[in-house]
Amino acid sequence: MARKTKRTARDVLYELKWRKGMSLSRAEIWYADRARAEEYKIIKGDEIAELGRGYFASGDSLLPYYKILRIIYGGEIVFERKENEQKTTK
Repeated sequence: MARKTKRTARDVLYELKWRKGMSLSRAEIWYADRARAEEYKIIKGDEIAELGRGYFASGDSLLPYYKILRIIYGGEIVFERKENEQKTTK
């Protein structure tokens, strides 16, 4: 999965879902969640029901890609957002 161009969280999730030999169910998505003490929630790839254009569906929620902090696949970090890249919502 190594590339030189910068990929978005959405790009990485799509690749894990559609590339032969990969599986979204093996991914772990760290998602910003201010309601939690640790300020993030870990979502397993098999909990993702749909990948949309600006959001992904997990359970009863539509979650925006920009809140994804990290994606781990096979024990390796394949996406990590720098702090200054995260959009602020007020």
